Amino acid sequence: MESPHTRARGVVVAHDYFTQRGGAERVALELAHRLGAVEVVTSVYQPDQTFGSARTYPIHELDSRIVKRFGSDPRKALPFLASAWKAHPPIEADALVCSSSGWAHGLRAAAGTRKIVYCHNPARWLYQHEDYTRGMSAAVRFALASLSPSLRRWDAAAAASADVYVANSTSVADRIYRVYGIEAQVVYPPISIDVTGSAESIPGLDGGFFLTVARPRGYKGTEVLHDAFALMPSQRLVVVGADRSQPAPDNVTALGHVSDEQLRWLYAHARALISVSHEDFGLTPIEANAFGTPALVLRAGGFLDSTHEGVSGLFIEHDTVSSVVEAVSAFPDRFDRAAIVRHAARFSPEEFGARMDAIIRGTQASAGSHHGAQHPAAA
Repeated sequence: MESPHTRARGVVVAHDYFTQRGGAERVALELAHRLGAVEVVTSVYQPDQTFGSARTYPIHELDSRIVKRFGSDPRKALPFLASAWKAHPPIEADALVCSSSGWAHGLRAAAGTRKIVYCHNPARWLYQHEDYTRGMSAAVRFALASLSPSLRRWDAAAAASADVYVANSTSVADRIYRVYGIEAQVVYPPISIDVTGSAESIPGLDGGFFLTVARPRGYKGTEVLHDAFALMPSQRLVVVGADRSQPAPDNVTALGHVSDEQLRWLYAHARALISVSHEDFGLTPIEANAFGTPALVLRAGGFLDSTHEGVSGLFIEHDTVSSVVEAVSAFPDRFDRAAIVRHAARFSPEEFGARMDAIIRGTQASAGSHHGAQHPAAA
């Protein structure tokens, strides 16, 4: 593996951390694959807790003992992550692509290296504080609030160091402009689950259930779904990524981590993918769509980009129990599965890779110092 102190021909990809199997991690690895990354930089790498395809690349972890002490949950190292990314030696390569929702965009690029940020969302703990801290203790909420002023200054400087900002949805592009004054291009993330791969059934589970795939975070809205399905005993909800130790209604099946083989079976046999999460984009609806399964999702955020109403799914008007009950009760029994699959094809990995490659080539062809493309009113 080349040292990050030397020039690497090609593209270096950076991502906040590889300690989970989430949508952002899938996208970061797809970036590495489609762009032929020569190296991947991250704060913490836990190979047993993230996708196996990460092993394909030389992984370079930040040299921070403090950050590594927090092991599988780098969020607990939040006060130290900004300085850890900033302290890393500048990356020398043809291009540095930072897959970031708040830390990785602070990685510096050496002179002559073009820096592109693929932004999943501006730091949620700084700019969507209530969403991020939902379900956390008062002490944690107070601590994060006290850190916000200094972290926002760091965050603004990190954003300004990019040559190009790319957003994963129109709602995130709007947030980027409101927060940084930067006009971001929009490139939707790709479906990265292999629809043609083998599938493995879940013992004791029959088809026709509503499926939600979400890590146990307050803003994911899983508790609202629990409460709603408790009022609909004839319906079944399956939750992937749930904390299985938490109590749940009898008609809610809580699954922890599942394999890709099991996830394929769940997507293919669900009646619908359901979510009231406040997503920046939200990959799970289009992953379900790729199997011909419709989505029933909150009319907000990235779901507005990923869902074609009446074709690939329908919307839930509010993230409330009553809205979920109303939407589930009225959900049609039949959709045009072929039309759903055609909709999902718009989010192909090939299209994603081509768009990002064109952006990189465009920045390499342009002249000028590292800076974000600012709106005149914000300059």
